[in-house]
Amino acid sequence: MTKKKSNCSSSCRTKDHATWGECVRSKGLQLNPNLSDTGASKAWDKELTDYKSAYDQGIRPHGTTRAKIDEAVRTSEATGIAFGA
Repeated sequence: MTKKKSNCSSSCRTKDHATWGECVRSKGLQLNPNLSDTGASKAWDKELTDYKSAYDQGIRPHGTTRAKIDEAVRTSEATGIAFGA
């Protein structure tokens, strides 16, 4: 007697899907973290937007974190010269 091969993932409860993809999609998993609207992803997006804005102004922060962007902008404003240019 040959065991029938299942197209489902090992954690599937119904084991009745035509394909593995259909099985996984039926679970409604959200595998891409960029699709979530969490506070962390919004903060990340804001930092990247602010980094790009500073970069477009000629400022070259040492990183994309809020602290490094703010430091570069403050230094640029205080010296009148774009930081890292």
